[in-house]
Order: sequence, then structure tokens, then C-alpha cells
Amino acid sequence: MNKSSGAFVNGAEAYGRFLEVFIDGHWWVVGDALENIGKTTKRLGANAYPYLYGGGGSAGLKGSSPEVSGYANPTKSVEKRFKD
Repeated sequence: MNKSSGAFVNGAEAYGRFLEVFIDGHWWVVGDALENIGKTTKRLGANAYPYLYGGGGSAGLKGSSPEVSGYANPTKSVEKRFKD
């Protein structure tokens, strides 16, 4: 009888294993959530304050008005679009 363990010891071991997996899983989930929140915050910050993140110019958000950016030239006025 080298290793004599009863129901209490076996139950405590099982509970310990469960708790270990439970805590480890929560650390994993919380770590992933914090990483994603950090990346999103950095992206939003770079859009709102481009001069802080190495960007230049005064336009923070990409894809501003076509008239300002010059990528697209509107062919008719806004009022006429809704009257067609």
C-alpha cells in the first residue's frame, strides 16, 4: 500500500485539475481580449491623431470627401442625384 488515497484526495485532485484548466482558460481569454482591445485602440488613435503615430498631414481618417481627395470627381450635384 504505497499510495493510499481515498475519495476526498481523489476529489481534491480532480478539483485542482479543473481549477487549473479553468484559471488558465480565463487567462487565455482575458489576454486575447486585452490584445484585441489594444490593437483596436491603437488603430482608432492612429486615425484620430495621425501626428502621434508617425502620420503626416491634417487629414486623420482615410477616405475623405472625393472632392477634397481628388480620387473621384462628382458628375452632378447632390440635389440632382435625388431628383433623378
